[in-house]
Amino acid sequence: MADVMSQLKKKRAATTLDEKIEKVRKKRKTEDKEAKSGKSEEKEAKEGSELEEQEDHEGKDEEGPEDEDSETDYSSADENILTKADTLKVKERKKKKKGQETGGFFEDASQYDENLSFQDMNLSRPLLKAITAMGFKQPTPIQKACIPVGLLGKDICACAATGTGKTAAFALPVLERLIYKPRQSPVTRVLVLVPTRELGIQVHSVTKQLAQFCNITTCLAVGGLDVKSQEAALRAAPDILIATPGRLIDHLHNCPSFHLSSIEVLILDEADRMLDEYFEEQMKEIIRMCSHHRQTMLFSATMTDEVKDLASVSLKNPVRIFVNSNTDVAPFLRQEFVRIRPNREGDREAIVAALLTRTFTDHVMLFTQTKKQAHRMHILLGLMGLQVGELHGNLSQTQRLEALRRFKDEQIDILVATDVAARGLDIEGVKTVINFTMPNTIKHYVHRVGRTARAGRAGRSVSLVGEEERKMLKEIVKAAKAPVKARILPQDVILKFRDKIEKMEKDVYAVLQLEAEEKELQQSEAQINTAKRLLEREKGKEASNHEPERSWFQTKEERKKEKIAKALQEFDLALRGKKKRKKFMKDAKKKGEMTAEERSQFEILKAQMFAERLAKRNRRAKRARAMPEEEPARGPAKKQKQVNKSVFDEELTNTSRKALKQYRAGPSFEERKQLGLPHQRRGNFKSKSRYKRKK
Repeated sequence: MADVMSQLKKKRAATTLDEKIEKVRKKRKTEDKEAKSGKSEEKEAKEGSELEEQEDHEGKDEEGPEDEDSETDYSSADENILTKADTLKVKERKKKKKGQETGGFFEDASQYDENLSFQDMNLSRPLLKAITAMGFKQPTPIQKACIPVGLLGKDICACAATGTGKTAAFALPVLERLIYKPRQSPVTRVLVLVPTRELGIQVHSVTKQLAQFCNITTCLAVGGLDVKSQEAALRAAPDILIATPGRLIDHLHNCPSFHLSSIEVLILDEADRMLDEYFEEQMKEIIRMCSHHRQTMLFSATMTDEVKDLASVSLKNPVRIFVNSNTDVAPFLRQEFVRIRPNREGDREAIVAALLTRTFTDHVMLFTQTKKQAHRMHILLGLMGLQVGELHGNLSQTQRLEALRRFKDEQIDILVATDVAARGLDIEGVKTVINFTMPNTIKHYVHRVGRTARAGRAGRSVSLVGEEERKMLKEIVKAAKAPVKARILPQDVILKFRDKIEKMEKDVYAVLQLEAEEKELQQSEAQINTAKRLLEREKGKEASNHEPERSWFQTKEERKKEKIAKALQEFDLALRGKKKRKKFMKDAKKKGEMTAEERSQFEILKAQMFAERLAKRNRRAKRARAMPEEEPARGPAKKQKQVNKSVFDEELTNTSRKALKQYRAGPSFEERKQLGLPHQRRGNFKSKSRYKRKK
């Protein structure tokens, strides 16, 4: 993390969001105190001079609780309501459960030796030393299954629950291969592709730790970090490169000395995310540029049809290693759900605030669907006095890494994030995951709740479920191995927090105004600096020193067309035949500022748009595969349908009167002409003419 932070530009905002929140909170507290002191002065003026000493004594006694109120923001009456306990009920589930899918791959290596240890895997001494230094004692199931197969150089398609050590499962066989066969010339031999920058930093850190006693070099190439330092590292041709697709393509097209023709091992971490619609074109370009003679490994907690498509096209006799099924959550995860009643969608913010204030006070990750809602929750919870951070795509790379670092170092108790933090991130000590709304699909849910209960530890997830999200809840309950519980919050508590949030709306607006003012200042400063730079360049620049512009594998027009096509598709899916949605979007635009109910509806709407887009993709005709489709285990054998015969078979076995007559008469005039046979057969011709005369 220190290496990464040193690469980042040291530009920092004048004040952080937490400082702005604290400024508004202090202002509100001073206003409240002034209002209280004004009332007390009026009382003192009415009272007689005889009671002055007694009032002073009472005032001293009242100072303690008043200070407590300013710290906790709750009165004694509020505390009586807030100390009411939540009730938990076990949700019933059906016992019937679908079996694990098998077949379709060259070989299935999901069964592994339970007694296998790191010493039994024929790993080199430097790796065993690094494993001991990192505190690994026994390999996890995915490591027991993958490492022996990876050492054989076979292509792998692996699926295991989140937090089971997939990074070490692909890093150890790769490092062993590089130690066993040292490079003859300086070339990059291993490429690891990851979907997010934070996951890239994490994989780089783990790989570097495992290679600490070897002479193997690693390099990180992800967005948001300094391009020039990355280019310098790539020129040195590191053994292992960990990259995000966008930044890798940027280097491939703009760094002449760097290429992928020498890649011996290609690894796709979170493979299903790498092959979805957002990375599709970039992945095609990277795979096209890679060496054809390579070992390919795909790893994810959830596998989709896109992964099967890549396995069929890109992998050679792949080995299937499914330690868990696609929808399995971590084994020691306790799943809880809070039901949101119809017409009560606006209570979501109040329920989350109540959970974080009363029950889950530290080591919590709160997931929202949109970046705007994540930012709002950061402000709201900050105004309530909680230590909060946020992580989403609207932040700079410095801010994202700073939020992650503070959460890991326990400087903040709650991290509000979008799905950018849902995959692969290993944050030690996360006790609880809260879902503001249910995610797009069950696979997204599995990744979100996988941030807790990692590496055999216990954890808890609490999800808020509305009427429109109950279908997903039923599927989760059906797939769950441990009992799923329903959490019910007292209505008094929800009402109290709803009132509190309504009173805070002015403060939220004040914080947003401070942010907007600072943003305008920064933009104007940036424009001035850009203008200065351009003037300096024009004054003392030479044609030879002029740096060429960075190119991309797609032209601007192609990128524009792709974006427009996707935007139109999303717009069409979101509003196709849905008058209710159309009306909702129009009303929201007219009002400008949305209510709590409308904000929650917008969160659900975004998830529905994604689900519909996914359903439309699944309805498309599937491409032909080299491997057969995976089929679930069949029941008792059914009577086979009669196979349709070919035309040739039909002609030979057809004994109908019409067929026999046609066979005896021979081919017609047109057929004889096409086949190049003599055009006339006298007997037939005479018989036909005689038949006509008789008629």
